[in-house]
Amino acid sequence: MIDIIQQYWKAFLWSDGYHLSGLAVTMWLLSLSIVFGFCAAIPLSIARVSKSRWLSFPVWLYSYVFRGTPLYIQLLFFYAGVYSLNVVKETEILNHFFREGYYCTILAFGLNTCAYTIEIFSGAIKATPYGEIEAGRAYGMNKFTLYRRVIIPSALRRALPAYSNEVILMLHSTTVAFTATVPDILKVARDANAATYDSFNAFGLAAIIYLCITFILVGLFRKAESKWLAHLRPMKA
Repeated sequence: MIDIIQQYWKAFLWSDGYHLSGLAVTMWLLSLSIVFGFCAAIPLSIARVSKSRWLSFPVWLYSYVFRGTPLYIQLLFFYAGVYSLNVVKETEILNHFFREGYYCTILAFGLNTCAYTIEIFSGAIKATPYGEIEAGRAYGMNKFTLYRRVIIPSALRRALPAYSNEVILMLHSTTVAFTATVPDILKVARDANAATYDSFNAFGLAAIIYLCITFILVGLFRKAESKWLAHLRPMKA
């Protein structure tokens, strides 16, 4: 029994120097998609709350489409659907990009988490206390400086609890990466189960790994919240 468990742990965590382990692939997918989604969501969330319909409507439509369709379908669309188009096959750059499961997975994950992050950040921007905005205007800040130095930093701090949930959900969503033949944790578990028919150990160890990653992420976000949201705690008597 111990030997079997050790073999499974090695399959999930060990890299031979040429191929990443299932854990490394999962963390790679999560990190890149979160960075992409976070960076894109900041300017798009500003456009989302804009009074100009020419700016806010396209962002609302994008967010609505990606939040209204399953991530699994989005991944299949980019991995199988887009690559079936002749214009993609005939264009060298597009052909190289969309035939790679890794690239399609990162694109689908990044666009999906960006759509949810836009709504989180735009809601935090709308909830910015009016006093903070008035204080910035009193200092003579223009609109760009006001967003850069007051509104965005304040909104990002207050959005931390909701954004931490999105990161955790994104971690769990990486389990659909096997659809694009990406060897993440679940793909390794499925392969181990197919080879040994030992479903309990294969999927049980995969669940433990996901649970451990979740606990680490939750702990990191709690530390960040205690640091950047300390001013919102009720004062002790």
